[in-house]
Amino acid sequence: MVADTGTAERIEQDLPRLSNNGTVPAWRAVAALALSTFTCVTTEFLPVGLLTNIASSLHVSEGAAGLMITTPGLMAAASGPLLIILAGRLDRRIVLLLLATLLVLSNVIAAMAPNLATILVARMLLGLCVGGFWTFAPSATGRLVPEALQPRAMSYIMAGISVATIAGVPAGALLGEIAGWRMTFFAITGLALIVLILQILTLPPMPAERAIKIRELKAPFAKPPARAGLIVTLLLVSGHFATYSYLKPMFQQLYGVSPEGVTTVLLIYGVAGFIGTFMGGRLVTKSVRGTALAAVLMIAAVLTVSAVGVSGLIAGSVSAGVWGAAFGLVPVSLTTWMLNAMPDSPEAGQAVQVSVFQIGISLGAFVGGLVLDAYSIVGVLALGSTLLILAAVAIGAARSEPRHP
Repeated sequence: MVADTGTAERIEQDLPRLSNNGTVPAWRAVAALALSTFTCVTTEFLPVGLLTNIASSLHVSEGAAGLMITTPGLMAAASGPLLIILAGRLDRRIVLLLLATLLVLSNVIAAMAPNLATILVARMLLGLCVGGFWTFAPSATGRLVPEALQPRAMSYIMAGISVATIAGVPAGALLGEIAGWRMTFFAITGLALIVLILQILTLPPMPAERAIKIRELKAPFAKPPARAGLIVTLLLVSGHFATYSYLKPMFQQLYGVSPEGVTTVLLIYGVAGFIGTFMGGRLVTKSVRGTALAAVLMIAAVLTVSAVGVSGLIAGSVSAGVWGAAFGLVPVSLTTWMLNAMPDSPEAGQAVQVSVFQIGISLGAFVGGLVLDAYSIVGVLALGSTLLILAAVAIGAARSEPRHP
């Protein structure tokens, strides 16, 4: 009862921070940001399911078409710190609305692109949107709900990642086969427009408390908890994407799963990730480091088991489920880690973390591909496991649990 009373008191103290002074409008705004997450992630990884269609239509190689996946990641890594500086004291509601508008524009250009160069321009705009969204959305979420409810709200925002994996990307691939890849981009344009409208209707004014200076971007590297979080982010994300990027050949070659079976395995991965995201929202309230460590050890265990020779659809499905649930813990734990480590400058912390996260994606996928070409899929698993073990060591070496004061 004492704990419940304390929580209630904190909620009452924080209620003035809620949009329109009420909880319902606040959660509507959170829902709008969650849909934004889904739309951004679906758009970013949409070419995964449309790669051959687009390459054939634009008369380029599949390798060249793969730049549609690499480009937004690299642009997002550079844009996070840049946008936090350029935004200055601009109301964060306006910033988020501008980013949503950019998402619409990016998809329109992609849908109408006559050649690969044009579609890559569209993907660069998407990278700006992705980098900006992940820089501003977490801190905006913290201003929408009371402190006691922030982990739950953050888990809803991060759930958009898993839903995009489960439904968004597969649905885009299916629509591409039925109506063509251009129609898929037009469809996601419509969804992006809905996101923009919902944000206009639900997001309250969120004046910037102050402008972020360039020197403040150095702060995460100077504070031990934040610096530890960045090291963990780089190692964990690199290790994950070094292997996840080649998940299909892994299940086909090591587990003997058919192409049709891989679709089932990917669906299980996505559903488990969705569940893991909400589990993470609860677990981080008890221990951020513990949640991140659990994710690292679970993924490393899956990679190790996969490398030793297990096979079959059932074994593959179990591995995919554990892996998906584990990665579902990652975004919410790493984001909460940085928010807690940088309470006085959350946007600067998120800007740097977004860059490190996106660098981890690109670096992991690139190095994983080199290892795959030079050695084998088992070599890729060894690479991923090594990086994850180093991430576990970094978590253990962190001096203290990052906590919001």
